[in-house]
Parts: sequence; C-alpha cells; structure tokens
Amino acid sequence: MPFPDRLLSDDEEVVAHLHPHALAVVRPVACLLGTVAAGCYAAAAVPAGAAQGALRLGVAGVALVLCAVLVARPLARWGATHYVLTTHRVLLRRGVLSRRGRDLALSRVTDVSYRQTLGQRLIGSGTVVVETAGEGGATVLERVPRCEDVVALLHRLVRDDDARTAEGDPAWDDGTWDDGATVVQPHR
Repeated sequence: MPFPDRLLSDDEEVVAHLHPHALAVVRPVACLLGTVAAGCYAAAAVPAGAAQGALRLGVAGVALVLCAVLVARPLARWGATHYVLTTHRVLLRRGVLSRRGRDLALSRVTDVSYRQTLGQRLIGSGTVVVETAGEGGATVLERVPRCEDVVALLHRLVRDDDARTAEGDPAWDDGTWDDGATVVQPHR
C-alpha cells in the first residue's frame, strides 16, 4: 500500500516505504496451520452422540479465538507498521486501532547505526537506530529488511539534505530557518 501523499510536503518524495521483515509473518502463518490442524483433529475426535454438534462448535470457536489472537493480531500489526524514508524526513507509523507516529527531520539526524544478530544476518534483517539532535532520543526501527542498505540510504539522504539546505533553499536566510514565529538554527 503506498504511503498517503497527504502526509508529504509539496517538494517531498517517498524514497523507500518498508514494513518489518517478511519473516515476521512466518510465526502467525505457522500458528494458523497448527491451529487449523489441531482444530480439525479435535473436531474429528469428538465422540458421536447428542452433544457432538455442540462440542464441534465449541472446538471451532476456540480455534477462531486462537486464530484471532495468534494470527490476525500479529499480521495486522505487521501490516500497520510503516517505515518511510522521504527526501526530507524519516516517518515511523505503528498501530492498528490506536496509532503512534514519529517524524524525524533529516536535518536533525546525527547518527545512524544498525545491529544484527546471527539469525538476522542470515535472513537479511536487522535493527536500525536513528539518533537525532534534541530531546526525543534514539528511534529504533526493528526487523528492517536489508538494514545495511537502509542505513546507507539514510546516510545518502542526510548528505543530500545537508547539500540542499547549504545551496540556498529559498526558505533559508543566512543559515537560519524562519517560520514566522521562531528562528531555529539548522543542524550542520
């Protein structure tokens, strides 16, 4: 699903739109297969009799609840987690019913690093940590696919953002940004 254009400024473009690594959906799919298999076995094992229909319905109900908790919930979380890199910002959006978001201006990024366990290296995933100037602290992007490539892309975007603002973006005047209310010194 493309990221909504309404969240972008006029001259901003999406460079990369990522979800957590696809391996995050393996566990829910395995739970689905296991729950269906166990539910079928349990329904077939119900002894014949007057209560057989009700017991099978109960088994199906338990299987549905397990599928909702073990399958639908993690899949919805995975699909509702967005890591978006634009020409001006890093956007992080999480949540299905209640949403959390964080926007990091590339001009405020001071450090980008990553870490990978052996298992993550084998599947091409990792954790990307984006440090910014200010009080927000580090932003951690977990299970990022091709994390080394994402870190390199972030470094390039930060460098390009620095070059764009240094070239004389029309909104910049003598190295300060004036939004009409406050004057903020740019990060360099």
